[in-house]
Amino acid sequence: MQDLKLLEYLEGFLTENRRERFKRVLPLRTKHFTVATEDVYQLHNTSAVMRSCDVFGIQELNILEEVNSKSIDREIAMGAQKWVDLNRYHSTTDCIKDLKAQGYQIVATTPHIDDCELIDFDITKKSCFLFGRETEGLSQQVIDEADCYLKIPMVGFTESLNISVSAAIILQHVTAQLRKSEINWQLTEEEVVEKRFDWIKKTVKDYDAIVERYIEENG
Repeated sequence: MQDLKLLEYLEGFLTENRRERFKRVLPLRTKHFTVATEDVYQLHNTSAVMRSCDVFGIQELNILEEVNSKSIDREIAMGAQKWVDLNRYHSTTDCIKDLKAQGYQIVATTPHIDDCELIDFDITKKSCFLFGRETEGLSQQVIDEADCYLKIPMVGFTESLNISVSAAIILQHVTAQLRKSEINWQLTEEEVVEKRFDWIKKTVKDYDAIVERYIEENG
């Protein structure tokens, strides 16, 4: 059980603008949808996907690094790394197993398999959108273990989009539909409190010392 009195105390160290920003953003966060990237090579692509997650209210990003291991490019992420939770995996098997255990269907995003076009996607199902490498796309393992396949309709000569562009298009569409629905897609009260603590910790200087002082003064 989180200490709500401590939370209120800590929020006193935030500017009024930051407190209001937290109150405005948190009700629009979701774990109903999440994103996973598989061995993306270009650093800026993963960072740009993280930025899209933040912009469209996706709280968690899963990075699968079985081959390529990269750090988030802070300049491209534009601070999104502070607000989006990052889960790292070094095994495709572990990643898919964990996501399915959390109740997510694995949605392989690929223009080369006929299944579902973006406009027809069923938003009621808890889903993880999985994006593959820049040139090879998703691995065969992901294709084999996916629950469904999603594609963005294209009518030009080019057969694919940059991974970060694809992610932005898909996330904008599905989250817009989600917010218009009656689905219970928002974070739980417990998750909201957890994020308030987490975001304050990433914002307030000397957070640990402030908490220690509060505990000393309040027993």
